[in-house]
Amino acid sequence: MLDESAFRRHSDDALESLKQSLIAAEDDADGAFEFEDNNGVMNIIFGDGSSKFVVTPNTPIRQIWISALATSYKLDWSEDASVFALPKTGEDLKTLIQRLLREHLNDSTITLT
Repeated sequence: MLDESAFRRHSDDALESLKQSLIAAEDDADGAFEFEDNNGVMNIIFGDGSSKFVVTPNTPIRQIWISALATSYKLDWSEDASVFALPKTGEDLKTLIQRLLREHLNDSTITLT
């Protein structure tokens, strides 16, 4: 398991990268969703008011948690890949968020780079 400072460093980097990707995708999504960052808790709020996704680091257990589509996703740090990944599928943070956005909005053109 990562020590706390390593977790914070890796999670801060991963979440900042996700934030920049979401800001860029938000501009291309024509109001389908908006992104907010509130003291380290990321919210993706949908224009139709249907729901929101929440992304947050969980420092005590060294995971990034995502609440989306009535499901909780818990991503662990992968030393081999140097990313936070969902153990069940191997998806990294951006790939998982991109898939969830595409599913929720029924829009296969959403891309997180």
